[in-house]
Amino acid sequence: MHRLPTRTLIAGCLAAATLSALPASAEVRVFACEPEWASLAEEVGGSDVTVYSATHGGQDPHHIRARPSLIAQIRRADLLFCSGAELEIGWLPVLMQRGARLGIQPGQPGHLMAAEHVDVLDPPAVIDRSLGDVHASGNPHVHVGPRNIRLLATELAARLSAIDPDRADAYQSRLADFHARWDTATAEWDARGEALRGTPLIVQHAYWAYLFDWLGLERVASMERIPGIPPSAPHLQEVLAHSRSTNVKAIIRANFEPTDAAEWLSERSGLPIVELPSTVGSFPEVTDLFSFFSEILTRLEAIPDQSASVPGIGRPTG
Repeated sequence: MHRLPTRTLIAGCLAAATLSALPASAEVRVFACEPEWASLAEEVGGSDVTVYSATHGGQDPHHIRARPSLIAQIRRADLLFCSGAELEIGWLPVLMQRGARLGIQPGQPGHLMAAEHVDVLDPPAVIDRSLGDVHASGNPHVHVGPRNIRLLATELAARLSAIDPDRADAYQSRLADFHARWDTATAEWDARGEALRGTPLIVQHAYWAYLFDWLGLERVASMERIPGIPPSAPHLQEVLAHSRSTNVKAIIRANFEPTDAAEWLSERSGLPIVELPSTVGSFPEVTDLFSFFSEILTRLEAIPDQSASVPGIGRPTG
């Protein structure tokens, strides 16, 4: 568990607020590493924030180049909001070293790493480069669990209030509104998810741990024997054999992941491929965090009848 007591975090933020509070007329500039955090910042910050997302819905956030445009954006940021848990280890440290302000450095109110404030799944027992793309702090894709989003909205509001105390009431008001809408949506999603509980699936990468934990889905196999390393032919043959001996319903892949392994397995097993949105903006209909989870459920719900009418679900035609 990596979560700190909320009152401790708020107290720490308030104690540091005198170092980083903005002039009353200035908008808070948020640098979000991923679109899901940009979307949440817009929900809680509203018109009082300007949000920049370093990545978009079609990118793998593990592999981003520290471009000059990103350096320019992070130099102006008042709040840094990222997944953490080493997800951005290949590029964020470079940006931070190139002139990030004191207020967004670790330990400051403007430094918010999502994985530090939720229960992180799958911390590895052993850290070894031979094991591939293993995150020492656990699975960083915490945004795929709706209850994590609720916790992080609360933490974000506390950080914004510390950085921008003159508008603290506005942030807390938007937080209350977001919580009310989110709780209603989550109750609906939970009800829809009951029919999916126990569905056996094959995944391409360990991206969906929080989704599987929330919905009670069963991960039968992973096409990546070593995380982050393309699957070998012998391993894919093992997965194929396993799929034929179990009641697997589908192959799950994120929209940004390569298609060749999933298509190879689908052609030989007859299993449909279900392409899920990895974040906000992955598909045109996924415009915010609400439509993100709704679209994931819609695509999963189409698995039993293997409907070809839902975009992103079906067998290859070739």
